[in-house]
Order: sequence, then structure tokens, then C-alpha cells
Amino acid sequence: MRSEILCALMPVFSLASCAQSQKQEIPIMENKISSADSKSTAENAKLDTATFGAGCYWCVEAQFQMLDGVVKVESGFSGGHVKNPSYKEVCNGTTGHAEVCTIVYDPKKLSFEDMLYAFWQSHDPTQLNRQGNDIGTQYRSVIFYHNEKQKQLAEQYKKKLNDEKVYDHPVVTEIAPFIVFYKAEAFHQNYFKQNGNESYCQFVVRPKVEKFQKVFKDKLKK
Repeated sequence: MRSEILCALMPVFSLASCAQSQKQEIPIMENKISSADSKSTAENAKLDTATFGAGCYWCVEAQFQMLDGVVKVESGFSGGHVKNPSYKEVCNGTTGHAEVCTIVYDPKKLSFEDMLYAFWQSHDPTQLNRQGNDIGTQYRSVIFYHNEKQKQLAEQYKKKLNDEKVYDHPVVTEIAPFIVFYKAEAFHQNYFKQNGNESYCQFVVRPKVEKFQKVFKDKLKK
């Protein structure tokens, strides 16, 4: 469950635990798949979808909502074995699901490589089954790919990060096929926008949002 009380009592510890242990800047990925195929896909597709898990979905949602080209972000669950799980069930850590965001975006403005770059920036992908004080398999770092191209790009990017030792520790992000997405309860949608003054939002979500804004200052919605 969310660590509101812990974050309120020990904000300095919380921020430190959520920080990425990077040795260098995350590299921008060059598409190793045919550029002609990539261009053709972007021209023909009206919208595309990415599904990411990067810890608390309140954080992920708030970050990706800011990007110019992102049309819709929904928080929910994926990767487990329980149908139509509730937030409470997922929090128990027994459903196999991860908290994820399904992100609909315009490929004319954002490529999947752009989305992956934002994904790596949004959290610490070296932490296994946790992000900061949020602990459990439901908070795992995961990319659920929707097609073979997304799979290849995600695997290439992860390998590049590990080969170049961008982080102090190996990237442990799971890369798995997308099967089904269960939308979370309405209370969890647009959470940061509606509950920004709550302690968890102040001590965990807001610092991530502010960092994201600095990194993507040229790609934010006006």
C-alpha cells in the first residue's frame, strides 16, 4: 500500500530512496529497425499505445500526461492472473498484476523510442519489485509490448543501458507481451491533478513530476 505516513514523517529518506543510481545520462536510443519501416508506420498510424509499469501508477500517469503528443493516460493493472482485480486485491501482491499506465499517443509527435526514453527517466529501473518505499511485485518495472517492433526496441534499449553501465546496478525491467489491461477505479484516474496536496503526492509524485518537467521541457504540452 501507499506509504503516505512514512513519506510525511521522513520526506528526505523517501526522496533519496526514489532517486536513480545513475553513472551517466540516459542515452537517446537510435532506431536499429529499418528507418523506412518506422517512417511508414508513423505516417499510416493515427494513434499508438504503450503500456508501462514503473512503480506507483499515480506517478507514471502524472508524468506522461505532460508530454505533447500523449492523448490519453489510464491507470490500471496488467500482467497478472486475476480477472478484473480491484486496487485492494492488487495491493495484496497476490494477483500477479503490476500497476501500469496505458498511454495513447500520436506517433507523428512521439516515437516509441521517445516513449521508452521517457519511461527510463520516470523511475529507477534497477530496483526489483519496488520503487522507493512502495514494495511488492505490483510495483515492478515492466514494459508490456503491443507488437514485435515494440519488443525489439525495448530489448535493444535495455541492452544498451546495461552494456554502457548507465546505472550503478543492472536494469531489471521486465519485457513481456501485452495481454489485457484492467482499468483501475475512477478514484485513481488523474490522481495527482485531483489530489496534489496529499502527503504522498507532495513527497513522492511531485519530485518526480518536477524532474520530468526539467528533462522534457521542450516536449511538454503548452
